[in-house]
Amino acid sequence: MTSQPKRVHADSSVYGGVFDDGFDLISRLFFEQVREGRFVLVSSPVDAREIDRSPEHVRDWLDGFVQVVETLYLDDQVLRLHDAYLRAGILSERWTDDAMHVALATAGRCDMIVNWNFKHIVHAEKMPLYNAVNALEGFGPLAIHSPAEVVRYEEEEV
Repeated sequence: MTSQPKRVHADSSVYGGVFDDGFDLISRLFFEQVREGRFVLVSSPVDAREIDRSPEHVRDWLDGFVQVVETLYLDDQVLRLHDAYLRAGILSERWTDDAMHVALATAGRCDMIVNWNFKHIVHAEKMPLYNAVNALEGFGPLAIHSPAEVVRYEEEEV
C-alpha cells in the first residue's frame, strides 16, 4: 500500500545539515526520500534568503532540488499567524524568521515542518504553543519534527 507523500517544509537548517557532522547522515537520508517521492519538499522566500547567506556548497545542494520544490509565499494569513506567535510570547522579535517558518508551513497547509532547530521550533515546550495559536487563529495543527523522526530507516517494514 502506497501512501500519499507528505508535504514537508524543510528550512535551511536541514539543507545545511547535509554538511554538518552529526546531522549529515539523517539530512542526506531525508533528501534521498524526497527524491524517492516520500515527501513533497516545500520552501519559501524566507528559506531562500537564509540559503543565500549560506556557503556555496549548501546553495548548490538546494539547486539539485529546484525542480521538485513547491514554493510558499508570504500573504496576510502568514503574517497574521507570525504576529500571533510573537504576541503569544512563543518567540521574541529576534527570532522572527523562526516564527515565519512555522507560520508559512501552517498557513501553507503542510503536513509537517522538519527542522534541526531544537531551541525555537522542534522543542517540546514550544510545539503545543504553536498549535494552540494555530487553533485560535483558525488553522489546524502542524506536526513539528526533526528529520530523524520522519525518515524511514532501512530495517523498517512497510
